Amino acid sequence: MEDVDELIYTAVFSSNNNEKQQARLIIRKKAQQLGIFTASINNLYRAIGRGALRQNGTGFTVAAINIRTLTYDTARLIFRLMTEQAIGAVIFEIARSEIGYTDQSPDEYAVSILAAAVKENYQGPVFLQGDHFQVNEIEQTKNLIKQALNAGFYNIDIDASVLVNLSLPDLDAQQRQNYETTAELTQYVRQQQLQGVTVSIGGEIGHIGGKNSTVADFEAFMKGYTALVKDNGISKISVQTGTTHGGVPLPAGMLIPITPDFTILHDIGLVARKKYGLGGAVQHGASTLPIEHFPKFVEAQTLEIHLATGWQNIVFETMPQSLREEIYQWLFDNQKADWQEGWSKEQFIYKTRKKTLGPFKKKLWNLTDEEKRPMLQNLTQRFTDIFENLGLFNTKNTVAKYIHQ
Repeated sequence: MEDVDELIYTAVFSSNNNEKQQARLIIRKKAQQLGIFTASINNLYRAIGRGALRQNGTGFTVAAINIRTLTYDTARLIFRLMTEQAIGAVIFEIARSEIGYTDQSPDEYAVSILAAAVKENYQGPVFLQGDHFQVNEIEQTKNLIKQALNAGFYNIDIDASVLVNLSLPDLDAQQRQNYETTAELTQYVRQQQLQGVTVSIGGEIGHIGGKNSTVADFEAFMKGYTALVKDNGISKISVQTGTTHGGVPLPAGMLIPITPDFTILHDIGLVARKKYGLGGAVQHGASTLPIEHFPKFVEAQTLEIHLATGWQNIVFETMPQSLREEIYQWLFDNQKADWQEGWSKEQFIYKTRKKTLGPFKKKLWNLTDEEKRPMLQNLTQRFTDIFENLGLFNTKNTVAKYIHQ
C-alpha cells in the first residue's frame, strides 16, 4: 500500500500532471475502501428544520472550517478530534476567494481532506462545502459550482448578497437580484448534482461586514425565492450579525472586540424553521471571537458557524520566526499596493498576510515535524475548545441517523 503522506504530496506538488492525477485517484479509492465518503448535510438540516433534533433535546451548532494552509496536517488533527470525541457535525469548506490566494483548487482541497481522513483511519461522511460562492459573473460561478460538484463538494453556499441594493425603496426591490440569482443557481445545482445526491444549498441575505440582517429582509428574500423555486430549495440562510471576516485590527494589531447580535440568529432562524422548513441561520466571521461567545450560538439555535481566519492567525503566530520574517518581507515587496491610507504596518500585515499562503504553500508544507508542533498543538487546543463549546462532542450518532452512503 502506497504511503498516504507521499501520495498527498505528489497529488499537490508534482509537476507531472498525470502523476498528480493518478495520486489523487488512488487517494479517493483508498477513502472509498475505508468507508469514507463525501456527503451532503441536507438531510440533517431538513431534520433540524422539522424540529426532530431540538425536540429530542439535542442542541449543537455545526462548525464549518476553512483551512487556508497546512491543509493536510490540520485536517488530520480535526479527524483525530472527531474520532476521540465522537464528533459528526463538522464541514470542511473553502471560499471562492480562498481558492485563488491559497492556491487550492476544489479537487486539490477535497483530496487533501480525504487523505487526512485515510491517514487517521476515520470512517463515515466527509462534508465538503463551497463557501461564499459569490456572484461576480454568473457563468463563472456556474463553472465553479460544476468544478466543486465534480470534486465531491455536495454543499454549496451561494452568496448573491453582494447584489442586495439597500438604496432601493422597498425590501423586495432590495433583495430581488439576490433571490433571482440564488434561484437561478439553485436550479443549476439541481441540474448538475449526481443522481441520488441532494446538495445542501445555502443562501445569504446580508453581506458580511455590512448592515445587520432583519426578519423582514429574510421574509422579502424568501417570498421572492420560493415563488421561483417551489421545492427542494435552500436548506439554510446566512445573515449578518455585526461581525467582519477576520475581525477589525487596531493600529497596534489587536482586534476590536465585537459581540454578535445573537437575537438576529435566533429570530431569523426561528422563522426559517417554522415557516420554511430550513435548518436555520448561519453565522460568518466568528473564528476570532472569544471562546465565551460560542455557547451563545448554540443557545440562539444557530445552525452553522463559519470559522477561518482564527486558524490562519495561529499558524502565523506560532510558525518559526525566520519564516514569518521572510513571509512579511514578501508582503512588503509584493503587496504594497494593498496598503490602504491610514493603515499602520501591523494593520497592513494582518489584513494582507493571507495572500502569502499560496506562494508559501510548499515551504509551509515542508516544515519539519518539530517546526510544525507549536502550530498544531495550538490549533488542536483551539479546535477542542470551540467544538466543545458548540456542543459537538458526541454528535456522531446523531449525524449518522440522517446521513448515509
